[in-house]
Amino acid sequence: MTFAPLRVLVVDDSAYNRRNIAEILSGSDEIEVVGKAGDGDDALRQAAQLRPDAITLDLEMPRMDGFTFLRILMARQPTPVIIVSSYSHKENVFKALELGAVDFVAKPDRQFTADAQIRKEIIQKVLLVRYLRPRAPMPAAAARPAPAASPRPVQDASSRLGVSLRHLVAVGSSTGGPTALLEIFNRIPDRFPGAILIAQHMPDKFTRTFAERLDRKGGLRVVEAQNGDQVVSRKAYVCPGRMCMEIAVTPGSGVGLSGDIRIRVGAPAPGDRYVPSADRLFRSVAQVGGSRAVGIILTGMGDDGVNGARAIRAAGGTVVAESEDSAVVYGMPGAAVRAGVVNESLPFTAIGDFIALLA
Repeated sequence: MTFAPLRVLVVDDSAYNRRNIAEILSGSDEIEVVGKAGDGDDALRQAAQLRPDAITLDLEMPRMDGFTFLRILMARQPTPVIIVSSYSHKENVFKALELGAVDFVAKPDRQFTADAQIRKEIIQKVLLVRYLRPRAPMPAAAARPAPAASPRPVQDASSRLGVSLRHLVAVGSSTGGPTALLEIFNRIPDRFPGAILIAQHMPDKFTRTFAERLDRKGGLRVVEAQNGDQVVSRKAYVCPGRMCMEIAVTPGSGVGLSGDIRIRVGAPAPGDRYVPSADRLFRSVAQVGGSRAVGIILTGMGDDGVNGARAIRAAGGTVVAESEDSAVVYGMPGAAVRAGVVNESLPFTAIGDFIALLA
């Protein structure tokens, strides 16, 4: 099938960055740069006139910043937006994703350095727009800002060991996953008697900030996983970027969920097609959790998680995929459904409720 070139508007207050990004995108036969804007006001005017298929957006701009631009754009003319942001503004990236941006490209500093990896990444993420599905409208109750969380006492692992670990929930996600996970965690009670392990495809310098944002969102403690961490109830672990995560029971400590479960974080193996690998995480959760293992496959391109979901089902566990009507990209959950390894498909809001009901 032949597609018309994707029409892209480049928005950045730096003329140098605008030129570099436009040159990179124009190097693809599948992309046409139809406009360049230096601030949010100009970007809104051009977006209305040009009706682009996608927009690349810098968040730091004069007159109208990227956040204000996003709010107005999504209210007037919802358009796929790829954030181009420096490593030093990680928190801003997740705020933009919550406002409706689809994904982001990380640059090492304020200027957009056009190395080979960044060239490849920005082209790939813009071309991903062809596969996007619009999000279903969020229910009114969920759309309201969550009340500010009250300070939680810090608990060490030993104090949590008194809470029985009854479930192991493994999550695999990619494009659109951060937004879905933020909503899901907003629905999980702080007394959830299980642990959640997350393989989110994301650059390594952003996973800790993402874990911190999830930690503030709901009742569970959320951390970026470290090798050797003990898996305990009421806690979630985000796999560090560019690494893979598995779990295992310490020999001689017990069997399954009654044993001492530890996290293994390490470099990807030669056979890992995705990093972090949901398949590797799911398989280890199936081996440890058995019928108490739950696999959640959220939005994203590709088929990561399908083989791991098959292992969870074979162990007697449960697999839930995000439904087509809510997934930004139906690649990963769709592949699992087609493979016949899914017990149920649910919108991401209902997935949060499903996990909460495990309590």
